[in-house]
Parts: sequence; structure tokens; C-alpha cells
Amino acid sequence: MQSYNSSRNRHCPKCQALGAQLGITMVLHTWARDLAFHPHVHAIVTGGGLAPSADRWVPARRRYLFPVDVLGALFRGKFLALLDAALARGKVKMPGDRRADPEAWDRLRQRLHRMRWNVYAKRPFGGAEQVIRYLGRYTHRVGISNQRLVSTDERGVTFRTKDGKGVTLSPDAFLGRFVSHVLPNSFVKIRHYGLMASSHATTALETARTLLTAPAPTCDVPPTTAMADDASSLLPSSLTVEELRRCRACGALAVVCRPLPEPDARAPPVAA
Repeated sequence: MQSYNSSRNRHCPKCQALGAQLGITMVLHTWARDLAFHPHVHAIVTGGGLAPSADRWVPARRRYLFPVDVLGALFRGKFLALLDAALARGKVKMPGDRRADPEAWDRLRQRLHRMRWNVYAKRPFGGAEQVIRYLGRYTHRVGISNQRLVSTDERGVTFRTKDGKGVTLSPDAFLGRFVSHVLPNSFVKIRHYGLMASSHATTALETARTLLTAPAPTCDVPPTTAMADDASSLLPSSLTVEELRRCRACGALAVVCRPLPEPDARAPPVAA
């Protein structure tokens, strides 16, 4: 995955459903509580984004950011495309009997494309602050801390896992699990995208912060065409009728005038 560096980058995380540019921070974790290899990513996504015009903040709904079904399909496509490229470069080998069958991967890929990849999303139990604190504790930690070690000797290593439980591994098995979580050189564990990208630290991100901290203007102008047409004499000379018709909070037209569409004889009647 690549960080977002410019407006021409095709990986720019602009939420199509929201119509704005999000800010995303992702942290890689590779271990489970028993030190088993369990790679997964934690992500913090802004609850809204910067409009393409960069003049307003577009808030997301409090209970909705983007469709999870679309996220599952997108992740499926990205994952299989990267896996396909890795296989072509010889970075990944097919297991078992599939090595002798050059068409095995094509059949497996088609079957995976037909499967629905589930995405589970829910609100954090303790709120956004708890999520940030949780990730903050693990950004520069290793798979296990000394506090979890119960005993060590030539026969094995015993350490705590979860809910008062523990596990004992042989020295070789323990070292094998531990070193499996050591990241390769130059491997980036924390990545920032969109508004959080380093290239936006002093540009788009600062603009978003300014818009979020600025006091929200009040929309005390009634959105009526009659008032908009007749109120120019009651307003300061610096305001025009066109400015009056726009919402002072978001800049959108508060009064939109357009002819009604022609009735369709085939359309069913609309109940009054």
C-alpha cells in the first residue's frame, strides 16, 4: 500500500458516498495474545472529510460513514490483485498439489471472486478516545512484554494470555513465535493516508482543522424567494441577492428555482 502524496495519486482515499477526502491512520498488528501469527490492521478514520473545494468540512452521519458491503468488495479486489502480482513475481508459491497445476490459481481466484467477503463494523465500546489510547500503547511495542512472563527455564516459557489464562511453549517454539513478529528493515508499521498524509500536514490537514475549530455561523436568513428578491434594500451594500440565497454555514444554495419536470403518463399516480 502507498501513502497519498498528491492530488494525482490514484490511491487518494476520497469517500465516494461522502463526496469528501477522509483522513486515515492505520497501524499494523501481527500477533495474537498467544504470540500466534495473526496479521491485522487497526484503522482510525475521520468522521467526515474535506470538500473538494477545500472550503468546508463535510460531516458524516453519526451512525454511517460508508457501505460495508462496498468495503468488503473493494478489499477483496485489492487483496486478490496484490496476491496475483506476488504469485507472478514468485514471491508466493501455491501450496500442496497446486504447484504442478498452472491453472489451479485461476480456478481458486475465480472461486474467491465469487465469494462475499464480510466486513464487520461497530461502534467502539468506550468511544473514540479509548481507541486512540489503545493504538497509542501498541504503536512501538513488541509482541509480548516482560510483565506477561510467568516463568522461564530450559523446559519452556510460560506467559499470560487473556482472562487469567496462560500458555507454555518450548524455548524454540517461543523464540520462533516471537521473531515472526519482527518486521523487516524499512517496513513501515504505521501509515497515514488522505488528510493525515505527511504531504498534507501543513496544507489540507491545517485547512480541515481550521474549518472544524471555527465557530459555526448561524443561518438566520429565511430561504424564501420573495425575501431574497425584496431584501436587497434591507441589507448592507456589501451583500448581494446571490449571497443571500446561499447558506452562510455551508455555502450551498438555500433557494433553488427550476421548472417542474413534465409529467410521465406511464408513471403511477402519487398518493396525496
